Amino acid sequence: MPAKEPENRDNVVLGMATGLGAFFMFSLMVLFAKLLSENHTVIEIAFYRNLIGTLPFLFVIFALGRRDIMKLHTKPFLVVSRAAIGAASLMITFYAYSLMPFAETTALLFASSLFVPVLAVLILRESVGPYRWSAIAFGFVGVIVMVRPSGDVFVLGVVVALAAALLHAILQIILRYLGQFEKPETISFYFFVVGTLITAVAMPFVSVKPTANEFPLLIGVGLSGAAAQWMLSIAYKNAPAAVVSVFNYTSIVWATLFGFMIWNEWPMPTVIAGAAIVIASNLLIIWRESRLAKSS
Repeated sequence: MPAKEPENRDNVVLGMATGLGAFFMFSLMVLFAKLLSENHTVIEIAFYRNLIGTLPFLFVIFALGRRDIMKLHTKPFLVVSRAAIGAASLMITFYAYSLMPFAETTALLFASSLFVPVLAVLILRESVGPYRWSAIAFGFVGVIVMVRPSGDVFVLGVVVALAAALLHAILQIILRYLGQFEKPETISFYFFVVGTLITAVAMPFVSVKPTANEFPLLIGVGLSGAAAQWMLSIAYKNAPAAVVSVFNYTSIVWATLFGFMIWNEWPMPTVIAGAAIVIASNLLIIWRESRLAKSS
């Protein structure tokens, strides 16, 4: 008799909180990567991101004796496959940011939130209700307002960004499923290990010695990426994929803030209006899911 798959007991509030934190950390990671891309290839940045992201896990595993993190239970092939897809997704994402402006790329990557509900229904058999659909649509309207589309299209950049968005959605669905079988820290650990090995193959051909000023950026891209992966794994373990993906919209808010702080780019009124719409959409989903969690 085949083993019965475990039930997934959601903690939606925890899932939403860690999802919000994860996308903030992803924004930091992309910021560091964009600053590094002036002198380094996306493969090299991805290598350092994965290598440095692995170090905290190695400390916990060997110094603190948490060797259980390395133990895979029932889905080892899917864990490794997810890590390989993640490595490709990371490099394609960095490449998209190198081709187009920050805000435009971020907006196109929001298409992953449109892919996720469809994949969640088809693959995970999740129920996506009108409140979640409305929040996704409402948030996307805010994105359109913020980026102020001009009608000019850079075909290569758009194709690369949409390809990255699709890979993001696939990764999110795999995380949701894996969360029923494997610990979040185990999934994140193998994500970084496999990603390091894949990108290391090209390092002899693309490596450029980093300067002293670039070392903090390299450390930042690795640690923020590690935190983002860990928190995202927890998010998809505790909340439906369609709910967590809505928080991806907050990335445009962080992008606007970073642009002001670092490059002194003052936000236009349309950016402020769009950010308000995005925040409102997230408040709607938080309010709705909190009420459902209390009533269940």
